[in-house]
Amino acid sequence: MRLTVLDKELSIVRCQPDEGVLSNWLEQDFISITRTDEELSVVVASEILQTPSSTMKIEDGWKAIKVVGPLDFSMVGVLAQLSQSLAQAEISIFVISTFDTDYILVKERDLAAAILTLKKQDHVFV
Repeated sequence: MRLTVLDKELSIVRCQPDEGVLSNWLEQDFISITRTDEELSVVVASEILQTPSSTMKIEDGWKAIKVVGPLDFSMVGVLAQLSQSLAQAEISIFVISTFDTDYILVKERDLAAAILTLKKQDHVFV
């Protein structure tokens, strides 16, 4: 599998389900938004979180490893293979999937270990 690391540090933000997303968030190169009855979760560049609201919970310090895509929907086990390798190395992950590909977020402090672990499994970083 071909992988690449995105440059920016990311934050995972939990907002109230009825809370809006700030317009400057939508202008970022990378943003993921998921709304449920219980929460609005946003993954966005840490650098833009200058004045978060008091209702937000923020988990900083994430880096994204992108599976170079696009991936065909018929592909089986892509995330299972990657996440199993990282789990065996005791590296916690947060996963985002899009129409074209998958992103595995790891804490910045674990990034070097994650890269080494995945390279040992013959994955290539480009």
